[in-house]
Amino acid sequence: MSFLTKLIDGNKKEVKRLSKLADKVIALEEDMSILTDDEIKEKTKSFQNEVQEIENIKKQEEKLEKILPEAFALVREAAKRVFNMTPYKVQIMGGIAIHRGDIAEMRTGEGKTLTATMPTYLNALTGRGVHVITVNEYLSTVQSEEMAELYNFLGLSVGLNLNSLKTEQKRDAYARDITYSTNNELGFDYLRDNMVNFKEDRVMKPLNFAIIDEVDSILIDEARTPLIISGEAEKSTSLYTQANVFAKMLKADDDYNYDVQTKSIQLTEQGIDKAERMFKIDNLYDIKHVDIIHHINLALRAQYSMQRDIDYMVSDGEILIVDQFTGRTMPGRRFSEGLHQAIEAKEGVKIQNESKTMASITFQNFFRMYNKLAGMTGTAKTEEEEFRNIYNMTVTQIPTNRPVQRVDRSDLIYVSQKGKFDAVVEEVIEKHRKGQPVLLGTVAVETSEYISNLLKKRGIRHSVLNAKNHEKEAEIVSGAGQKGAVTIATNMAGRGTDIKLGEGVEELGGLAVIGTERHESRRIDDQLRGRSGRQGDKGDSRFYLSLQDDLMVRFGSERMQAMMNRLGMDDSTPIESKMVSRAVESAQKRVEGNNFDARKRILEYDEVLRKQREIMYEERNRIIDDENSSDLVKQMMQSTLERTIDNYVNEDDDNPDYEPFIHQIEDIFLHEGELDISDIKGKDREDIYDVIWTKIEETYQKQQAQLEERMPEFERMILLRSIDAHWTSHIDTMDQLRQGIHLRSYGQQNPLRDYQNEGHQLFDVMMQSIEEDVSKYVLKSVITVDDTIEREKTKELEGKHVSANDGKEKVKPQPIVKENEVGRNDQCPCGSGKKYKNCHGK
Repeated sequence: MSFLTKLIDGNKKEVKRLSKLADKVIALEEDMSILTDDEIKEKTKSFQNEVQEIENIKKQEEKLEKILPEAFALVREAAKRVFNMTPYKVQIMGGIAIHRGDIAEMRTGEGKTLTATMPTYLNALTGRGVHVITVNEYLSTVQSEEMAELYNFLGLSVGLNLNSLKTEQKRDAYARDITYSTNNELGFDYLRDNMVNFKEDRVMKPLNFAIIDEVDSILIDEARTPLIISGEAEKSTSLYTQANVFAKMLKADDDYNYDVQTKSIQLTEQGIDKAERMFKIDNLYDIKHVDIIHHINLALRAQYSMQRDIDYMVSDGEILIVDQFTGRTMPGRRFSEGLHQAIEAKEGVKIQNESKTMASITFQNFFRMYNKLAGMTGTAKTEEEEFRNIYNMTVTQIPTNRPVQRVDRSDLIYVSQKGKFDAVVEEVIEKHRKGQPVLLGTVAVETSEYISNLLKKRGIRHSVLNAKNHEKEAEIVSGAGQKGAVTIATNMAGRGTDIKLGEGVEELGGLAVIGTERHESRRIDDQLRGRSGRQGDKGDSRFYLSLQDDLMVRFGSERMQAMMNRLGMDDSTPIESKMVSRAVESAQKRVEGNNFDARKRILEYDEVLRKQREIMYEERNRIIDDENSSDLVKQMMQSTLERTIDNYVNEDDDNPDYEPFIHQIEDIFLHEGELDISDIKGKDREDIYDVIWTKIEETYQKQQAQLEERMPEFERMILLRSIDAHWTSHIDTMDQLRQGIHLRSYGQQNPLRDYQNEGHQLFDVMMQSIEEDVSKYVLKSVITVDDTIEREKTKELEGKHVSANDGKEKVKPQPIVKENEVGRNDQCPCGSGKKYKNCHGK
């Protein structure tokens, strides 16, 4: 309680501070009103000059803080002239919180879009770019078009970054003062920028300041979904089909046990026997059958814990994931680790090839790379601890412009879902009769269709907004406040679009919100409630629950069920009790806590890969930006030579066998016969190093003489190809290590520490392999075509992959180098990851 009290007191103090500064902004209203339109643009130029002449970022921030009142007042005046809207005091306060890198929690309908214009303008004066981030491209497009009018009036440029844009168009969008984009597209552009071969192919500037709309949705709900760019891996799909056939034959309790709370499924002894007979094997848990176990587990999950129209939908022969937080489908995203293929087998659609990760990053790590990060939302306070711990952002609750008049009534709880839905329909009919608009919130697509059918039978006209018709979203939501309107919506209605009340609705009690189930996150429930009662409008809300709801089943509805049965309560009688609401809320808190722990754990594991990613990308960018990489190539050759000598030469051995050592030197550095035993026999390590290094330098100079001015580009290509091939393979290895590491805890080991240690060892091995490959290919490649070293632009990436949108572009293997010593079954030197005979050895 004392912690909560401190939080509330802290928020009060912060609001007081913001209020004082907002008064200073409002005091400048008159001064700004006398400026002409041209003088406003001139003022922007003068601000830009003042700020941009300061190079130090910290000092620049101090300057922005100094000019804040004047800059905010200028935007207020511009908004008045362009939109005929003057930001309220509470909007100025929200804008100051955002400028300071915090989260402004503002109720629905408080004008967050206009609030963001002030900190966006102020920070755009630095010329280092401001990214305004929305949850979907529709909102990005609408907001950028509307707000461009204001920013252009002030003398700033605005860009819109969409998935469909070409490289040049993206570069132009990022070059503007202010860029609107979705979180996904930003993340993918960052990954693609770190896969290019030429600096002119990059599109982004360094990450400066981001303002995230619906910040809880992006930084909390989507934090566990990594962005992954991937290429196809060659794997057979027949095991998915076999495992699916097997899973369908099983009987619950006899062949497998399903735990509702954890959603985990285990085969029983009888199930294991069936599996061994089906797959014609002696022991299912023999290490050589690990692939079969993996596919069986996936098939069981697909059959019994993944539900159609709740977790995913089938559309035009394709499996589309349904986002549990918004109810929207997520085209292009795929469940990872083979689960998507297992669902494809279950639903009888074409099973896509598995994919190989080429680049990946989580939103947690991507957004923490910005110099400054801020956000706004209607619901963030419940997750303040996570925002503070992971992103170093505090949540400031901004007061509403007018007092909230919405009445939030206590939950009604029924024995069965049928009783609950019957009661919901009666409530809708009653409100509809008097003309009061109703917004019905559902957790799943299936529920929205079920209620829709019940209302159709009763002759109630209504609109349905779910993942199947989200194209009409804005149109349906904007009409939801009209007299007599009944709208059924999954959680997607809770984001981004305002519901304005029609004529005469205020007198009828405003918009009525009915929730048909509690979501496992309190924020999502608050979002739904918040659709009603905007800007001091009247409204009411109520949630209808049943003991058969997911959340209730997972968190012990048995006692309540027994109590209701004892009291002889039937389906038509609800319990209306604060105690029940509190029990539900504590269940939600538990789930939120579990989810926070899971996200924190993912971040701890991803931290290992983050450090490695930064080293690799830094090295890559250095190679691309440097005119000449010969010093780096020489360093790699020297360290590879030192390692080879350490591995093979033992000075304590009286009669050493030099043959394996010479073979290794010939394999990496020299041609056959160039090094003789007599050159090194009886010498110590340093002398052996000097002899071989002299020969390596001669070979290197011959390559330089042959390639002349093309040598730097040739070296850069070899470096980048080697880095990309090994880094891609390393990500895949780390992913496999991560998947099985939790089993170490059964052996009293710390899985995270093991993952960190083994990840570090794997990284060292990868770096050594890169150095070895670069040495080999630079010294031993024979250039066979005159026009070999050409730029090949990145191409569209084929297929859709893994647990987030696929990347748009991939680096295609270049047909440039043929290596003397490459065997037909060796990996091709171009870095494609394929065997030589299947690639450039064709």
